Amino acid sequence: MLTGIEEVDWASLGHAYGPADDVPELLRGLASADPAERETALDGMYGAVHHQGDVYDSTLACIPFLLELVADPDVQDRGCIVELLTSIGGIELDDDEELDELDSEDEEFIPAANYAMAAAAIAAGADVFLGLVSDPDPEVRLAAPCALASLHPEPARVLTLLRERLTVERDTEVRLALVAAVGRIALRHASLRTETVDWLGWLARAAHDPGLRLAALAQRARCAPADIPDDVVPWVTGLLEEIRTSANRPASPGTERAATPTLIGQVRELLEEHAAGRPAPWTEELLRTLHAALDDRVDDRIALIVAQLRSPDWGQRSDAIWLCGGLIRVWRGRYEEVVRLVGAQLQDPEPRLREAATSFLERLFELGAPAADALASRLSVGPGAGAPGIAAGPGAVGPGAGSGAVGSGAASGSGPAAPNPGHAFVGRSGRDGALLALARAGDTRAVPLLARALEEPEVRRELLYAMDGLGPSAAMLAPLLRRRLAEVELDEWLYDRAAPLLYALAAVRGGQALPEVLRVLRGAPANRRDWVREAALRTLAAFGPAAREAVPDMRRLLAAESAAVATTAAKALWAAEGDRGDVLPALERWLRPGASGSDWCAAAQALGEIGPAAAGAAPALRPGLVSRDLWVRVRSAAALWRVSGEASASLPVLLAAWEENRHARVDIAECLAEMGPAASGAQLVILTELTRRRRHNAREDGSGSHDIHLDEKLLTLCRAALARMERGTF
Repeated sequence: MLTGIEEVDWASLGHAYGPADDVPELLRGLASADPAERETALDGMYGAVHHQGDVYDSTLACIPFLLELVADPDVQDRGCIVELLTSIGGIELDDDEELDELDSEDEEFIPAANYAMAAAAIAAGADVFLGLVSDPDPEVRLAAPCALASLHPEPARVLTLLRERLTVERDTEVRLALVAAVGRIALRHASLRTETVDWLGWLARAAHDPGLRLAALAQRARCAPADIPDDVVPWVTGLLEEIRTSANRPASPGTERAATPTLIGQVRELLEEHAAGRPAPWTEELLRTLHAALDDRVDDRIALIVAQLRSPDWGQRSDAIWLCGGLIRVWRGRYEEVVRLVGAQLQDPEPRLREAATSFLERLFELGAPAADALASRLSVGPGAGAPGIAAGPGAVGPGAGSGAVGSGAASGSGPAAPNPGHAFVGRSGRDGALLALARAGDTRAVPLLARALEEPEVRRELLYAMDGLGPSAAMLAPLLRRRLAEVELDEWLYDRAAPLLYALAAVRGGQALPEVLRVLRGAPANRRDWVREAALRTLAAFGPAAREAVPDMRRLLAAESAAVATTAAKALWAAEGDRGDVLPALERWLRPGASGSDWCAAAQALGEIGPAAAGAAPALRPGLVSRDLWVRVRSAAALWRVSGEASASLPVLLAAWEENRHARVDIAECLAEMGPAASGAQLVILTELTRRRRHNAREDGSGSHDIHLDEKLLTLCRAALARMERGTF
């Protein structure tokens, strides 16, 4: 085995972490009799030799040995090696943009030729995969169809083999993999598509197994999305019910594997945990494929999700929540019923379902209102129960919150909380998430719960940033926020701990905390001093005249070297005194030739917030209208309108930027709403935006926690702008 491995000069080859002299050991590890050693070796292959999908010269040198391992029936876990080869050889370089990206001038760039050579080398040995479709090991049979569909140079031969194998294969997941591979061939080879689509359509109606019918339907939709039948919703719903009733038994346990401290091991354990207790976990991927094919048929997708959320099977309901997360992130629609049904899952005894529901609701903001009653019910405290626990950890704020680094997801507690008879949520992060969702929905029932949270030693920072949508009722939180701010140490971690509290105090207009805010402003350490000052000044600006005691500090910071600090000081001074004498010159000094884009934007935005009282700064703003920097143009145009009311100069700039950068649309729409009839030239642009189904900021490669909220804000502003244009009043 591995004949000739020593003849390769591995030290002269490279991978992600340098010389590839460790690769022979990894290849031998893949053939080890020890499961832990095999998994560690596989992790090393993905982590170094095929790092993030890259193909190095050492990766190319490994291909003959990997093919040899796959062909040896005595090697265990060959399915994993087949998947590795499929990944190495499966990158298709037909897209010029992808080629350009690969052929960058980065010092460590991977030649595009490596990917082509990898595909060719594996294709040359791909006959080894033909025999694997009947291998005794089901994991090998599971991996082989995709390898054949992706890598074998004779797709018609493979298609015949896969269809024939389907007639004798008995393993459910392998059967589904065979159908998925057939669909992949149809997508990759147009000459075979019509025949394959017809066969998939026949299978979707003729197969005895409802899972197989669903798989065929999903692949047919994927290959021919324009020809998805109108009755797809009742068809799929019926199949899911058949699957539920026919598979109403515990899932068979998987093969026991030794735990290994590897990324692959962690991913495997997460997948096993996700599938545990579910008789048909594979339906999730089938439905994901179907939803991708349905694309902008939002009403059909919502109807499917609603049907799943009403299923007796908690696994189907959990799948529906995750599927809806992807749908609502990208597409606008009527989600009230979906959100209400997701809220109902908070009552379910299955913790994974509650976790999915909470995670989904956290990101909805105002769209989460239909679930508010369910959230409030789950956060209510029963007799003898304690307050909702607030998780400590990297996303927490408090005197003992460690480094205070920003946490973007659900906060991770220091350990599992004891069961609480007054709560459905056992873990702290579940309660945090539900409270965050309720607060972001703007429901005032969150206020007393936030007060209890502020009494805890640590508080999740996202809760503090959620206080700005709760209105006057949140004023009762000011004393608690003030106390917490007073306890924050003036050390190198001041910004991480104080910034969320300062934001919350600004949101609740907690002017009584002026001494504590001044303490932070004056005591800011060298580490991120400007950040601390800007955050404190922003809070003082929100206090308005109640911050007059801080006027000397504000005046002093007008001369700060940081534009962010100086311009925020100017806004705070204007809010406190309303005297433009020192404020306007302090802002105009940043509107000079050679100023950076961020400095100019900060000054322009501050002038816009001052409004007509800053009309004298209009000439200084005009050069920004022709800047090469889009954001300078947007901020300058908006500020010029706000200080002078000159729509004729501002509107063309704003409309051009609207088309140039979709991420500027929220700011532009806000200005258009203020303009009213003066922005009538933007009516078509606004109407077009309101008729789009896709969210303006939707991305295929990820999302931010506020993306849905920002798009809904854009729609609200567009409606307000249109109404003002039609009425002629504000």
